[in-house]
Amino acid sequence: MTYVFDPPAVVSAAIAGQESRFPVHRIYCVGRNYAAHALEMGSDPDREAPFFFMKPADAVVASGAAIAFARNTENLHYEIELVIAIGKGGRDIARSEALDHVFGYGVGIDLTRRDRQNEAKDAGRPWDIGKGFDNAAPLAPLHPASQVGHPTAGRIWLAVNGEVRQDSNLDQLIWSVPEIVSILSRSWDLKPGDLIYSGTPDKVGPLHPGDVVTGGIDGLTHVKITLTP
Repeated sequence: MTYVFDPPAVVSAAIAGQESRFPVHRIYCVGRNYAAHALEMGSDPDREAPFFFMKPADAVVASGAAIAFARNTENLHYEIELVIAIGKGGRDIARSEALDHVFGYGVGIDLTRRDRQNEAKDAGRPWDIGKGFDNAAPLAPLHPASQVGHPTAGRIWLAVNGEVRQDSNLDQLIWSVPEIVSILSRSWDLKPGDLIYSGTPDKVGPLHPGDVVTGGIDGLTHVKITLTP
């Protein structure tokens, strides 16, 4: 087949302990999936059904990278998240079968242009400009579920320049991994290679050029990025 220009390279994520890589299809994100974060964002965690937004696949950036501070923002925020990697596709997946579709898990950061996101919210517009920009989805190497199981609890944390800013536990997720996969599959056909950023705990906050951001979840490889001017 001939193209008018060279097609883009396949976006992929590292797999811990393997040379093989995980090809990325789509990135889904769950909004306000920790009660404390929902409250700090002005929402009621007991009444709001899960909702989703997306980032482009090529927003993935490998852990350890130095990335340029995001353009068009004066209020770039960090959000540490458990990332679910889908290994088997499906639609209308039953909650009881959802974990059969999970390849594994990783630690990710949902970088957010908070000022642009808030402007979009106020205007009743989509969040794309606040969430779906270049390098907005840092990701540590994935761990197959066959090796680490399916985490339901464990510390999740993020630090900026060595100072812990977010510190919570996966058992505080409002919607569990099986629920997220099942509910998401009612609206999209999930495909092998999909990533789901499952939501962040409270105490999100701003970043600045030169900051070194690290984060982790018990049992998984830590994520690290450096923001350059």
